[in-house]
Amino acid sequence: MDALSGAGPRRARGRPGARSSGVRAPAAPWARFSAWLECVCVVTFDLELGQALELVYPSDFRLTDKEKSSICYLSFPDSHSGCLGDTQFSFRIRQCGGQRSPWHDDRHYDTGAPVSLQREPAHYFGYVYFRQVKDSSVKRGYFQKSLVLVSRLPFVRLFQALLSLIAPEYFDKLAPCLEAVCNEIDQWPAPMPGQTLNLPVMGVILQVRIPSRVDKPESSAPKQCGHENLLPAPVVLSSVHELDLFSCLHPLKFCCDYRPYFTIHDSEFREFTTRTQAPPNVVLGVTNPFFIKMLQHWPHILRVGEPRMSGDLPKQVKLKKPSRLKTLDTKPGLYTAYTAHLHRDKALLKRLLKGLQKKRPSDMQTALLRRHLLELTQSFIIPLEHYMTSLMPLQKSIMPWKVGVETPPQIRPFRQDDFLCSLEHAGPQLTCILKGDWLGLYRRFFKSPHFDGWYRQRHKEMVQKLEALHLEAICEAVRGLRGKQNIEAWMKDKSEVEIVDLVLKLREKLVWAQGHQLPVKEATLQRAQLYIETIIGSLPKDLQAVLCPP
Repeated sequence: MDALSGAGPRRARGRPGARSSGVRAPAAPWARFSAWLECVCVVTFDLELGQALELVYPSDFRLTDKEKSSICYLSFPDSHSGCLGDTQFSFRIRQCGGQRSPWHDDRHYDTGAPVSLQREPAHYFGYVYFRQVKDSSVKRGYFQKSLVLVSRLPFVRLFQALLSLIAPEYFDKLAPCLEAVCNEIDQWPAPMPGQTLNLPVMGVILQVRIPSRVDKPESSAPKQCGHENLLPAPVVLSSVHELDLFSCLHPLKFCCDYRPYFTIHDSEFREFTTRTQAPPNVVLGVTNPFFIKMLQHWPHILRVGEPRMSGDLPKQVKLKKPSRLKTLDTKPGLYTAYTAHLHRDKALLKRLLKGLQKKRPSDMQTALLRRHLLELTQSFIIPLEHYMTSLMPLQKSIMPWKVGVETPPQIRPFRQDDFLCSLEHAGPQLTCILKGDWLGLYRRFFKSPHFDGWYRQRHKEMVQKLEALHLEAICEAVRGLRGKQNIEAWMKDKSEVEIVDLVLKLREKLVWAQGHQLPVKEATLQRAQLYIETIIGSLPKDLQAVLCPP
């Protein structure tokens, strides 16, 4: 796909002006389906309307007109790309029409899932299977149709595998096939981090493991298990979200906006291409050469050419200045206004190029890249993690609950200068052989949204850890107050107001701990609840009635 026609936007089929919340009626029987997908769309080419939304299933899921238009235009490759046959790709669009209530409880999944795989609250992913074949029975001479899975989950590998099973069948049998598949998905177990799931569809069992945030980084995919007695034997996917890492990868969560596929018809086109302000923090995947000229003022442009033959290898990799990006026939390469902070790993490049020459399997090339990026990322992140750990209060300062001391001590603030000073003795040079300006790299990282996203997540986890330790300290103190006599002795020098306030705050803390799924043992929560009940039982009857109404 190289270009996009200059035709103006056409109106997508649908009710004019229709807007809705995107939420089904409470009685809708799609709870399990909605744990994986929002809906399934079929986009066709209409001679009068252009790309048109032919079908949305389940039929009671509502999309806004803006979302319909975006899905329609992004579900077809650029108009003169010449994509004959079947093509798979994905896109990401902004949700319109305000915040929508989820149809299912996301908390259990998001709590256990890695940050980069949590559900998108404000965006939809679209996974597309597009077919374009010659068809003399069609007035335009071609059959053109896309089947699109719309989800909030970034499970690229899983949904592409699912589409490769259902799309060819759908194009032959149409709606009845799609309804049957959706009903099968509605029987799937919910995605649970850390679990291996068997997902039956169309006579095939897809076996996947949902990553967990407690997984240890590995250079290879986790082993699959539990399929010895399944008939037919399952199709085992090594990952739900990663494609071939030799072709594409991301070692850290990208905390800005990104669009895997973007066209001039996108509703954010003007917002992203304006020259009245600095380029936005977004990555756009485009196939229309028009963007090279339109966005040549952007600091980074990566142009990808046609796949090379295994023997046709570049002799060296160079970064090019954007000033050289002037014509539409510019050679493939990375054009950047920035200077790299670290020297390239020439040994790795030689190993990869040698692997191409020897036709080394792609999964082995992927393993090389994964190991390299894992080690490089760890070398960069470990000093940050060590510094964050030093900001935690000492455990001995976490005191049991006392009147006036209702929260654990606070985490100290992150001071960038202090961190940079610590690198002299505890920096990435201890674990990484790559030379370069590590200080400059950290300073640039601090200015990026990615540091803010990483820091917020780590700070949130540390606060939860402190709350859990505080609750543990309270429950340990309770052990010394076993028995009603000890409780009454403890209460002797406390006023009723102080005791009632303590009970209410401790009860609130328990509710918060359970609601946020703090890393606290169930036995600890039970001891805290028993502590509350014992204190209430020692109070006068009138206060008991207030604290425990019937």
